[in-house]
Amino acid sequence: MTAVYSVDVRIEAPVRDTEVTDRVRDAVEALFTNAEFVSEPGKLVAEAHTLDDFSDKLHEQEILDTARREFANGATDDGFSFALKKQAAFQGVINFAVGEPDELGDIEVAVTVRSPTVEEYIDHLAPPTEDGTPVDPDRR
Repeated sequence: MTAVYSVDVRIEAPVRDTEVTDRVRDAVEALFTNAEFVSEPGKLVAEAHTLDDFSDKLHEQEILDTARREFANGATDDGFSFALKKQAAFQGVINFAVGEPDELGDIEVAVTVRSPTVEEYIDHLAPPTEDGTPVDPDRR
């Protein structure tokens, strides 16, 4: 049986005076291909209802363990949040932001999970690995 995922994703990226809004939009869109955008003063805001393309990038970049750690660090009962480096996003690369935000600011992502559980959704996005290879949950 295939699980049905119900999530709301809010993505916020600051737009500094020295930046072009369309370039920031391109950076966000490079990582969140199905996001719908609205502009707010000083920032770009986007919403999505799936992170499947983002998950594909995590697999391609082979950073599942890093992603799981960042998702767990930002987990709550209702979802999880994480930050990404805007400069890397311009190149279509996922790079989690830790520590102080960059001069241009970080892309902030908040995920609200309605179904299934937060832990199950994190497992869907970035499955546990063994020696860097995703582990089939049915083999556990």
